[in-house]
Amino acid sequence: MKILVTGAAGFIGFHLCKRLLEDGYTVAGVDNLNSYYSFKLKKDRLAELGIEKLKENAWIKSNSKDNFKFLKADISKKKIIEQVFEEQKFEVVINLAAQAGVRHSLDNPHAYTSSNIEGFLNILEGCRNYPVKHLIYASSSSVYGDNKEVPFKTSQHLDKPVSLYAATKKANELMAYTYSHLYDIPTTGLRFFTVYGPWGRPDMAYFKFTNLIKQGKQIDIYNNGEMYRDFTYIDDIVESIKKLIPIAPEGEVPSELFNIGYGSPVKLLEFVEILEKHLGVVAKKNFMPMQPGDVPRTWADTADLKKKINYKPRVSLDEGIKEFVAWYKNYI
Repeated sequence: MKILVTGAAGFIGFHLCKRLLEDGYTVAGVDNLNSYYSFKLKKDRLAELGIEKLKENAWIKSNSKDNFKFLKADISKKKIIEQVFEEQKFEVVINLAAQAGVRHSLDNPHAYTSSNIEGFLNILEGCRNYPVKHLIYASSSSVYGDNKEVPFKTSQHLDKPVSLYAATKKANELMAYTYSHLYDIPTTGLRFFTVYGPWGRPDMAYFKFTNLIKQGKQIDIYNNGEMYRDFTYIDDIVESIKKLIPIAPEGEVPSELFNIGYGSPVKLLEFVEILEKHLGVVAKKNFMPMQPGDVPRTWADTADLKKKINYKPRVSLDEGIKEFVAWYKNYI
């Protein structure tokens, strides 16, 4: 099976490509390697997949994996993405490319409409003009906004996002549903809940906190510590996506949505204690008010995903942070 993975140099994209390649799939990865966070980290992820050299808008074959090639390109560039679909003839597309980050969207809104709206439209058009068996795409737990009804269920009516990032992700869900309705494209949207683990994103709290703690600097604790997050280890995310690949939605409108979370929110201060334990350092804490665009709690109801693929997260926060810290000490 030939699979396109966009955002292949990103955190989830890298881990997914690695797993799919190990399982014998033929994978084509696309990523623009933007400057939102460390370019070196993205290059090092690609190096793990056998991609050492990069050339703009040109396919590079892996020097260690026969079933992988990579294209440095931006999904918001319509002509390039049209050409990719026309030449490659994918069976499955997994769209993980997006401008991430809630707070960043306050300062750089156009980056979000370019990648998350225009870019996703180009992916949908590719799937329409060169039909695929299944389009899986990344949404986000941020679409729930400041929802008071917990745990969060995909059946909840959501129309009050509290950040532009969340608004673009909700727009993706609506766009995918429309294309499923109009063109019978099987689409599956995945609302990820606070994904963490080795090779993670430096803008995420667990990574930022680790950097600051190791440097002896204080960490900012927002909402005075009254924050809860449903932390989900990267392996549980990747396993779920892999299981969903062959199970495309059916019906009059072949479109589905799932939460992928651990299903048990953890208080921010408890999370910090676990991080301190594995780092062997007590953090200096600076308590601050809630920041614009943030929400006090995330909590995934994963019952639908359990019915679909017998989903059951296997990695606890303590185990996952231990793995991250081990990787961090080795990599940094």
